Amino acid sequence: MKKRLLTLLSMLFLAAIVLVACGGNDSPANDTETDNGNGSADEETSEGTEEAVETVTLRLAENHPEDYPTTIGNKEFARLVEEKTNGRYKIEVYAGGQLGQESQVLEQVQLGTIELARVNAIPLTQFSDQIGVLSMPYLFDDEEAKWEKLNGEVGQDLLATLDGSNLVGLAFYDSGERSFYNSERPIRTPEDMKGLQIRVQSSELAIDIVEALGGSATPMEFGEVYSALQTGVIDGAENNFPSYYTTNHYQVAKYFTVNGYQGTPEVLLASQSLWDKLSEEDQQIFREAALESVAVQRAAWAELTEKAKNAVVEGGSELIEVDDITPWREAVQPVYDKYGAQFEEWIERLTQ
Repeated sequence: MKKRLLTLLSMLFLAAIVLVACGGNDSPANDTETDNGNGSADEETSEGTEEAVETVTLRLAENHPEDYPTTIGNKEFARLVEEKTNGRYKIEVYAGGQLGQESQVLEQVQLGTIELARVNAIPLTQFSDQIGVLSMPYLFDDEEAKWEKLNGEVGQDLLATLDGSNLVGLAFYDSGERSFYNSERPIRTPEDMKGLQIRVQSSELAIDIVEALGGSATPMEFGEVYSALQTGVIDGAENNFPSYYTTNHYQVAKYFTVNGYQGTPEVLLASQSLWDKLSEEDQQIFREAALESVAVQRAAWAELTEKAKNAVVEGGSELIEVDDITPWREAVQPVYDKYGAQFEEWIERLTQ
């Protein structure tokens, strides 16, 4: 009997020791251990990590190819936004018209189904007729004066005229200077334009400019220009060096007059729905990134222009340099008489 009692007491003593040892799990040393029983500790760690690196991905629509200057500018803008927001925003650039052509993209940006886009300023005149001032002929004295204005307060005020259209203008991109080229003869003065059939965009302003210079304006789809030049339906057209080269127009219209009569820029846009979701700090970051990306975009444009210029010369084109554009400006005065009242404030601010 006594032996059984001693055995029972020994068992109770051992059980007490085990209970004391188990109670040690409440010590601070074990607070960092993962509770795999209910997963609560894992969830807290995971949630904390997600909050720290949470990224909002946005789409930017671009209808030019991957290596085109505007696409290069878009990608620099995207890089800067991601860098300046510490990865909170990531912008994916969809080049080559993957998200649609400009008219379709504009509609989707207005609806907010696409957050960002790059478009030419001309289609934006349907939302702000004031932006049309940038298509006026011989508006700026030189490129330096032009970009000082577009990158500054005046440019931002002009973009602000899009307010109410569900579009937010962030910055202007370079699309070069448009000049005249033809298959008949060198054009050195406005008098040399007389009698020439010149293809223009379907725009009243574009028609008025050519008519004021003495040519005969012929609105036509861009894709039809090569064959029209080749068959003599038209004598010439107008565009920048890269377009003149990449479309092979230089093969059928070898006289290129370098007088940069018009330089309507591109515009980097955000949807109003995206903009309203951004904090004021992030709105400022997006604007800064857009403006900082302009230098990269313009450098890419200058490189492409020089490449195209050299290629068309090698291909037999004759470049007619115009040192004095005064006679050309005088010739288009009727255009300013017609549209001047509409753009008076902006012409003054852009040319002061």
